[in-house]
Amino acid sequence: MSPSSTDVRKTLSGELRYGIRTLKQHGLRFLLLFIALLLPLWVFGALAEEVHEGDVFFFDQPLLQWAQGWHSPVMDRVSLFFSAIGYQWGVVPFDILLVLVLALKRRPREGLFAGIALAGSGLLNVAAKHYFGRARPSLWESISPETTYSFPSGHAMGSMTLAAVLVLLAWPTRWRWWVLGLMVPFVLMVGASRVYLGVHYPSDILAGWAAALAWVIGVYLVVFRGSRRPWEPPHSLGR
Repeated sequence: MSPSSTDVRKTLSGELRYGIRTLKQHGLRFLLLFIALLLPLWVFGALAEEVHEGDVFFFDQPLLQWAQGWHSPVMDRVSLFFSAIGYQWGVVPFDILLVLVLALKRRPREGLFAGIALAGSGLLNVAAKHYFGRARPSLWESISPETTYSFPSGHAMGSMTLAAVLVLLAWPTRWRWWVLGLMVPFVLMVGASRVYLGVHYPSDILAGWAAALAWVIGVYLVVFRGSRRPWEPPHSLGR
C-alpha cells in the first residue's frame, strides 16, 4: 500500500525539522570543520597546480631576497637550530616518543591517530616531492645546502603535522592553550628558518603547512568517528 500524500508531507516535514534542529545545535562545528578541512586543501591544490605547470609565484623571490638581507652570525645560528630541531634532531624523535608514550599509557586510539598522522605525513611528503620534482632555490649558496626536491617542504610539513596532532590531542584538556602557544611559534620559526637558509621557496612552506593540516584533520575524523570524547579509551564510548 503506497503512502498517502499526507504521510509523505509529515515525513518530509519531520526530516526538515530534524535538519534545522541539527544545524542549530552543530552548525558552528560544521562551519569550522568545513573551513579547517577545505581551506588547507584549497591552498595546497592551488600551489600544487602552479608548481606542476612550472609557474613562478610572485612572492617567492622577493621574500627570499628579504630573508637574505637579515643574514648575520646570530641569525645563522638561530636558523640552523630551528632547522635541526624542525626535523631529524627534534620532530622525528619526538614523533616516535609520542606514539610510544601513548601506547604505554594504553591510549590505543590516540596512539593510532598519532602514528598514522605522523608516519603518513612523511610518506606523503616524499611522494609529493618526487611527483612535483621542484628544484631548490639557487639565489645564493646556502650554509646548509640540500640535495632533495623542494616542494612541499618536509620541515614545514613535519613540524605542522606534529603541532596539529598535539593540539588536537590536548584540545579537550586544560593544556590546550599552552600547547597551542608553544606550537604556533615553533612551526613559524621552522618554516622561516628554511626560507632564511635559502633551501626553500615560501610557497614550499605554505604547501607543507596546508598539506599537513588537511592530512591530520582527515586522519582525526576517520580514527575518532562517532566519538564525542576522543581522548578517552574506546571502551568508554558506550556510556
